[in-house]
Amino acid sequence: MTRHDLRECIFKIVFTIPFDPEDSELNGDYVISEIIEHPENTEISENFMERDVRMSGEDESYIRRRVGEIKLHLPEIDEIINADSEGWSCERLGKEELAILRLAIYEIRFDDDIPDKVAVNEALNLAHEYCDDKAAHFINGVLSTVIGKQE
Repeated sequence: MTRHDLRECIFKIVFTIPFDPEDSELNGDYVISEIIEHPENTEISENFMERDVRMSGEDESYIRRRVGEIKLHLPEIDEIINADSEGWSCERLGKEELAILRLAIYEIRFDDDIPDKVAVNEALNLAHEYCDDKAAHFINGVLSTVIGKQE
């Protein structure tokens, strides 16, 4: 899988978790297992990746690690969103926007391997694909504020 495919997969997992009452703390294990381990037996995985993407064991490990790290830092990430989104709390944001922001802020603040510009660009690509233009503009503004505060 490409980095973009991996990021899109993580975004979709982060997006789906708030809808699973048994997994409300962004655990992700159930969703990951259903998508990765049992792709032939679930409606979730049938439409999970629009493209025909093959996932290796290394890809699965990367996805599991990233989702776990986002979970670990979720209180801090949500605090950043609440502080830097100018009147928009996590509870008011659309689920797509929230998932994109959580992933991008994780990459900006907690992943030294991903340059900030790449995290923002990928977040905007996801926003253009899954949200409207206003959401992409909003996400760009929040992420610019986050980056500006750490410089």
